[in-house]
Amino acid sequence: MSDVSPLFLLAAGGTGGHVFPAEALARELLGRSARVGLVTDKRGQKFSFDLDIPVHHVRACALGRNVLSKIFSILEMGFGVLQAALLIHRLKPAAVIGFGGYPSVPLLYAAAHMNVPVVLHEQNAVLGRANRALLPMAKTLAISFPQVFDRPMNVKTQTVRTGNPVRPAFAALRATPYASIEEEGPIRLLVLGGSLGAQIFSHVVPQALGLLPQPLRARLIVTQQCRAEDLEAARAAYAGVGVEAELQPFFKDVPERMATTHLVIGRSGGGAVAELSAIGRPSILVPFPHGHAGEQMKNAEALAAVGGAWLIPQAAFTPEALAVRLESLFTMPGSLVQAAAAARAWGTISAADKLADAVYETIGQPPALYEATSAQNPDHSGKESSLALSTREIFE
Repeated sequence: MSDVSPLFLLAAGGTGGHVFPAEALARELLGRSARVGLVTDKRGQKFSFDLDIPVHHVRACALGRNVLSKIFSILEMGFGVLQAALLIHRLKPAAVIGFGGYPSVPLLYAAAHMNVPVVLHEQNAVLGRANRALLPMAKTLAISFPQVFDRPMNVKTQTVRTGNPVRPAFAALRATPYASIEEEGPIRLLVLGGSLGAQIFSHVVPQALGLLPQPLRARLIVTQQCRAEDLEAARAAYAGVGVEAELQPFFKDVPERMATTHLVIGRSGGGAVAELSAIGRPSILVPFPHGHAGEQMKNAEALAAVGGAWLIPQAAFTPEALAVRLESLFTMPGSLVQAAAAARAWGTISAADKLADAVYETIGQPPALYEATSAQNPDHSGKESSLALSTREIFE
């Protein structure tokens, strides 16, 4: 066996839902003395790793809707595949791991046609379009939910349930016990709407709280992520109903805030569900209704089915409906305690470890063998790939 530690390339689309699990796996692989590189697009740089690993860029483009844009998309993907092939030829990775999103396609497509093992990780309960297209080329599919919908029936790719890796801050807080609501004590409500906030929450939540009995309303302490353009209106709405609220477009300390909250209201992306269940906090989930395959609805249904959350479809998410639910939960806090325990029991913080095991198994090597030898020759240059070419300009 070579003394050189294996190199793994991680391909992730440009949203936090794709990049954060990739970051968690990168940390785990580095901890096993492997070498790691990230392949992403311009958007993915917003979620920069606090890790000393190379970042590579290859061109990619979402499939357009009209003929001309489709032709442009195909040309961009073709050029990206060529870039990816050159990258693979130069770096000779032991495997590539894809986390979904169209920016992952060129690398994974090139790897499959160059006989480099491909591992796919699916964060949602519905197989994403990129992963579904690439599934026949993959050796292993790692899934986060017990059941994954929209998977082609005739594809026999090996499947392993690893769960969805979460960021270290969420994993570290799993041991924090859930503090139940005390009689006459404060009630902490955390409202999250994805990386940009959800406008409907800024409209519905303040109105719903205004419908609660005044003694209950006076105990509320709200933290809400709002879009910048909604901040002033939301502040006025909360002030109008006499509720203390801290509103920001983005909070850097979401894990800590989640650990101290009594209830979360939010979307049900794969990452959000993984984080809620990793810490073990009860939630009211309002799935984003415009996903390509209803993946957030399936995600929410899975957590609600085990008693860890309450699902309200966006069409039914009215101030009146939310107020009824909140009054019930806040006046019978035992149900929140039970939901917190159910969410925690369903969740995991070992997903990155299991996914790393699956990666090593895919390349036919026990992790322990590499751990024993790779420390002799670690190689993390931390330099950005020269293959970035003109992709910076393309994604401006």
